[in-house]
Amino acid sequence: MFEQYDKYKDILKSRLTPKRYHHSLCVAEEAVRLANKYGGDKEKAYLAGLLHDITKNAPPDEHLNIFKRFGIMLNDIEKNAEKLWHAMSGAAYIENVLKINDKEIITAVRYHTTARAGMTQLEKLLYLADFTSLDRDYDDIDVMREKVEISLEAALDYALSYTINDLVSRGKPLHLDTVNAYNENALKGSK
Repeated sequence: MFEQYDKYKDILKSRLTPKRYHHSLCVAEEAVRLANKYGGDKEKAYLAGLLHDITKNAPPDEHLNIFKRFGIMLNDIEKNAEKLWHAMSGAAYIENVLKINDKEIITAVRYHTTARAGMTQLEKLLYLADFTSLDRDYDDIDVMREKVEISLEAALDYALSYTINDLVSRGKPLHLDTVNAYNENALKGSK
């Protein structure tokens, strides 16, 4: 079904470590599985999953060049959180270098690390596929996988709480997009 994406796989192989390439394939497969389960667009889910980490293994200078070239301004939290850079540079790379003009795919890649308030279904699918792909093995992966089988919202609530608790326990700042996504979900749950 997804054979037309071989050119993107070749690009990924040239840009990513073998482990990161494998992760990208796993996320693409999980995104399709979740799209099937929750009625999402399987083609977009696959492509977003495949490309979500396209700049993950890029050196800092490449990220900074992409930001400068495409007018991306980093806030103070982003400047000090290189782990977030690949989502922003990856979205710009996909749009401007690969010439993929699908805004849903671009925003799904852009927010796959932080989430945000008002997430589209594709954004949720990618965010959660990245959390639950077959190659993941963090402490609460079994709980996270159980939640994603219940509902996207239950999984999103758990994932956001997990992320916030992890960052706070390590004394790391919280990106406002993550806080806003958490608050939006908490307010929905309290109604």
